[in-house]
Amino acid sequence: MTRRTLRTAAQLVTAGLLPSDRAAEAGRVAGRYTVAVTAAVAALIDPTDAADPIARQYLPSAAELIEAPGDRSDPIGDQRLSPVKGIVHRYPDRVLLKPLLVCPVYCRFCFRRETVGDAEGTLTAAELEAAIAYVAARPELREVILTGGDPLMLPPSRLRALIDRLTAIPHIETIRIHSRVPVADPERVTDALVAALKAETAVWLAVHVNHSRELSPAARAALARLAGAGLPLLSQTVLLKGVNDDAAVLEELFRALVRNRVRPYYLHHPDLAPGTAHFRPSLAEGRAIVKALRGRLSGIAQPTYVLDIPGGAGKVPVGPDYRHEDGTVEDWRGDRHPYPD
Repeated sequence: MTRRTLRTAAQLVTAGLLPSDRAAEAGRVAGRYTVAVTAAVAALIDPTDAADPIARQYLPSAAELIEAPGDRSDPIGDQRLSPVKGIVHRYPDRVLLKPLLVCPVYCRFCFRRETVGDAEGTLTAAELEAAIAYVAARPELREVILTGGDPLMLPPSRLRALIDRLTAIPHIETIRIHSRVPVADPERVTDALVAALKAETAVWLAVHVNHSRELSPAARAALARLAGAGLPLLSQTVLLKGVNDDAAVLEELFRALVRNRVRPYYLHHPDLAPGTAHFRPSLAEGRAIVKALRGRLSGIAQPTYVLDIPGGAGKVPVGPDYRHEDGTVEDWRGDRHPYPD
């Protein structure tokens, strides 16, 4: 297997990941949405399995060209809530900071698929200064969330410099980083990168992973380097049809994450990004899956099932309700018990 990142339909066919009769459709998709499959991800794909959950996440398909009613180019209102380039200010106490818009891989369900992949979207020095100045001028802000794109695509020296600038702001208590790198391109998690993440201000790393097979030996080693350096690790997972919309599959994933010192944080219902309807289960299906996990996993292995309200109103939990109108509370087995309230 070649070590380079695969970026075109022809390269995917040559690598044996796509049959030649899908090259034309994959090329049409790549003409609209950025494609990238790292060598680490390519090695996980089983091209003989038409339902391979890794392939479904990363390989382009014709279904992406079909837009459903309600799809939105900016499904969670990033653009409306961006007062300064690179900043999204949705909640009172925290902001997103997007220093760049490139990723090691491009997930086919990405809610920012209309903007990621743009190398020109990297903030200039002046734009980054303006973004940091926005944060520094607002003492109500306590947390900065580095996202993008993937912040761990920055060279360690630039990442270190950015963290140092944020650490120097007195009212910033937490820096959170969201990344696919540890699972999609684990060789990037070098000693230099790990060192760049260590700071006096609390730095939390949220790793995006949707299937236990993504936790390859190399990915587990990368997570061990991060956890071993004292970095608290969280995970984010998207509930995806044909990938992980099954309680047993999610149970295996969440157990594997906890074994690797990663706390499952959010299970996201997919956003209304264009061309992603084929990934979206119903909320009722999602609640049933989450309910099936209750009692099968300890609390530290249970993420919160959330929906990001379209338009930018924020995330809300949408998990099952165990309190019933008849004054009973349901346990994990489905038995009901009276509870005075």
